[in-house]
Parts: sequence; structure tokens; C-alpha cells
Amino acid sequence: MKLIRFGEPGKEKTGVIINDVKYDTSAFGGDYDENFFESDGLNRLKAFLKENEGKLNVVPDSERLGAPTARPSKIVCIGLNYADHAKETNAALPSEPILFMKASTSFAGPNDDIIIPRNSEKTDWEVELSVVIGKKASYVEEAEAEQYIAGYALHNDVSERAFQLERNGTWDKGKGCDTFAPTGPYLATPDEIDDVNNLRLWLKVNGEMMQDGTTANLIFKIPFLISYVSQFMTLLPGDIISTGTPAGVGLGFTPPVFLKHGDVVELGIDGLGVSKQTVKAYEASKA
Repeated sequence: MKLIRFGEPGKEKTGVIINDVKYDTSAFGGDYDENFFESDGLNRLKAFLKENEGKLNVVPDSERLGAPTARPSKIVCIGLNYADHAKETNAALPSEPILFMKASTSFAGPNDDIIIPRNSEKTDWEVELSVVIGKKASYVEEAEAEQYIAGYALHNDVSERAFQLERNGTWDKGKGCDTFAPTGPYLATPDEIDDVNNLRLWLKVNGEMMQDGTTANLIFKIPFLISYVSQFMTLLPGDIISTGTPAGVGLGFTPPVFLKHGDVVELGIDGLGVSKQTVKAYEASKA
């Protein structure tokens, strides 16, 4: 299945995509949230779709898409998980996964604007494959980790490099700004993806290809990441692990290139659709 949420921010309704057509599933009840995944929601939704085949309303293409799941309790990200990205940023290959968090308030729809924060001069892009957790996960064995996956989604791990790297403290302050986690357009359940370890992921800025990589080059694969993260924190249904970005971020250019007001970012992953964000300065976004 492919799950979507649509409508005004904070008032999203649930839906699905079937044969490239968007359908309203709000009659199913509830949101695609922790309770949904925890209570076997995917199978219940599948039964609902079968019972209501031919009866669901079509969602107009003009409707805004929200993130495909409700705001998660946490967004856990993996740093330097592609060798080419580590090299371009002059970082050593990690001996174990680097973890940082994005604030849940950074969560945004796939085509919502990216707002450059106040006092930012180094806002950057990162196309990433994100994994949505389907059931409570604590001390998970790697061999069992795939049982905890609800699905996958496209994610732009927007980053403010000065906040992240030039200020004292953790990376988190450069990762969790509002609008810094555009996700979607949809969540694809695992059966929708032929080989999660061989997906092309790419990103363009103003039509110019900046990133063009493949998940085949992940240093730490998804089952290992789920197991690893679950050794340090309990993952709840609906939580997200974002698995890292390939080479081509703005920080890696000589000289570096960063986002500015009016830029347009487009990104995609095989089987997970395409998203598009317009960049706006904080002051302009409040005008």
C-alpha cells in the first residue's frame, strides 16, 4: 500500500494511492499515527479498502499533501552513512553509526516550503531514505529487524551547517529547525519496494543535479540500523529512522553552495515518488 495524508497543515485527512489515483480513507477513522501502527492498522486498512472498493472518494490533485504519517515521537538520523559523503566532508568513515535527532516539529509535508532560519547563512540539502517503524522496538536482533518496518518514505534532511558544525554542542541544533524534515509524498509498505538495497536517490537545486546515488552504497544497512538504534532507545510505532545521504551536498562543493531565498529543491527515490520544496527566507515567510 501507499499511504498519504492530505489537507491543510494540522487538519490532514488520511488516504491511499491505488494505481496512481489518490483516495480518501478518512472514513476508516483515526490518523496514521502511533496507535494506528500499534493496533495492526495496516492490515485493518487493507480490509477496509477491500470492503469499500469502488466507494471511496478521489482526492483532487490540487489538495496539499502532508507528511504521510502523523508527527512521530522522534526522528532519528544516521550521519555519514555513505562513504562518498564522508569523503566530500573530510570526515573519517564511522566505525559504528553516528546518531542525531531531528525535532518532531521539523516534520513537514513533501512540497511545503523550506524556511531558512533566522541568522542562517548555510542551509543545505540531503536526500535520504527514511524507514517508518511499525511496532515497539527495544533491543531488537538484526535478524528480526525487518519485522519492525511499517514502510519507507522519501525525506529531505535539511541542515544548517553553521548551527550544526560551528556552534558548541551536538549536530541537533542544525537539524531540527522548523520545516527541516519534508517527508513523502507517501509511505510505501515493504511489499511495494523490490529491493530496498538498490534504490536510486537524487536531488536537484534549480534544475541542476546535485546528488545522484544509490542505497547499495549504504555503509550500515537498514536491519542493522534498526537493531543498533534500539539498543539505545525504544522506538515507538510511527517513529522514523533516516538512513543518511550520498555525496553532493552543498557543504561538499568548493566553495560550498548553500540554499537561498527563491531556490527550488526537487528530490526523489525509486518507488517512493518525488517531492519539491521552495526555499524562503524566514522574514519573507512571515510577511
